Amino acid sequence: MTFFSADLVATALVLFCRIGGCLMLAPGFSSARVPMRARLFVALTLTLSLTPALTAKGSIVFPNLGALAGDIFSELFLGAMIGLLGRLFFLALETLMMAASMQIGMSNPLGAPIDETVALPPIATLITTTATALIFVSGLHWELIRGIAGSYAVMPVGFLLRPEAAMHMVVNDLSTAFVVALRVSSPFIVYAVMVNLAIGLVNRLTPQIPVYFVSGPFVVAGGLILFYFISGAMVAAFMSAFGDWAVRGN
Repeated sequence: MTFFSADLVATALVLFCRIGGCLMLAPGFSSARVPMRARLFVALTLTLSLTPALTAKGSIVFPNLGALAGDIFSELFLGAMIGLLGRLFFLALETLMMAASMQIGMSNPLGAPIDETVALPPIATLITTTATALIFVSGLHWELIRGIAGSYAVMPVGFLLRPEAAMHMVVNDLSTAFVVALRVSSPFIVYAVMVNLAIGLVNRLTPQIPVYFVSGPFVVAGGLILFYFISGAMVAAFMSAFGDWAVRGN
């Protein structure tokens, strides 16, 4: 009797599908700046590390190739769903920080992309890159790994997630992510409303002066000063919400 039986290899393959699918979309791990081979090795290492614990009661038996193929697609979907739920927080943050950059006149990308393949405005890039780095600095990536391992207790291999349940999870997570991102970027939106209202009133009082062109540098300077004072609180608020999701798992 060999140690590496066919059922054990098939079980490790199925476990790799969920773990790899999650890391494919999880924030930080899925960054395009991480080499593809490094991401593959991380997924393989996690799979080999978790397989003994997840198969403590024995390897999963697959009656035929059809059942194995079905479990592979099911595990890929479940892993991608878990990773997507975490990634939505960062997608919402990028969207709202893009809007905040537009409000202070810094919507044009002024450099190469750092975390994603598409260049973002400098402020949005700085915030998202800082938040991504803090995932690993604060140890939240271990909570993500713990969540992957704990998902097998709720959704074991062979579990079929209904489309309506998946949509409900995505909608709830998306609403929470955008509320958090709106809370983070709200100072810039309030600043933009006040500044544009003041500039509009001045323009009505002195129509012979091109107020909008003259006020451009001052709007940018004011936005940067505001960003200097609240950037720490912005990142702390976002990481607190993301950490709460990572720990609770919803």
